[in-house]
Amino acid sequence: MSTFLYYADIFGVIVFALSGALVAGRYRLDPFGVMVLAAVTAVGGGTIRDIILGVPVFWTVQVEYIIIIFFTSIFTIFLIREPRLVPRRFMLIADAFGLALFAVLGTHKALINDQTILTAIIMGTITGVAGGMIRDIICNQIPLILRKEIYATAALLGGSLYVALSYIGWSEYLAGLVAMLGALILRLVGIYWNVSLPAFKFDDELNG
Repeated sequence: MSTFLYYADIFGVIVFALSGALVAGRYRLDPFGVMVLAAVTAVGGGTIRDIILGVPVFWTVQVEYIIIIFFTSIFTIFLIREPRLVPRRFMLIADAFGLALFAVLGTHKALINDQTILTAIIMGTITGVAGGMIRDIICNQIPLILRKEIYATAALLGGSLYVALSYIGWSEYLAGLVAMLGALILRLVGIYWNVSLPAFKFDDELNG
């Protein structure tokens, strides 16, 4: 992994851990609960990806990820005294950064492990969305990926852009940067302008 992708991965862990810690604060979890929610948000998707790919789970061989999650949790606990006062949009934006970064990084890791293009894009999407899914399920919320918001679509775009740009010969740095920006912009458009996919609705009372 290039230096750019490595530091992008670290930044993704930080913002996803922050997202998980803020959600934990909104539900008034204790410090251990904050760290658990921060951890599953930050590394849940990558863990599932690595298990599927049959490679060592990244945080078990690179201990700095756990240390970063720990200090991000402590930072959130002590410096953000009242997470309920943090605007929901800020939490969504932090989550959007993590989504964009991890979607591209997950796609990259699948490609360097000799996976097909389709599998790589799927692995990127899993990396980007699975941690947030686990976080929301623990908090008894409907995961964002299952709502009509643009979420998984942004991850798919990021992975697809990275594959396409890498195929035509772009460097890891440029392909990764453009793909991450593409996914991030699409997710932010959905947040700021409430752009969403149409929801499927079935009312069985109309058919009774």
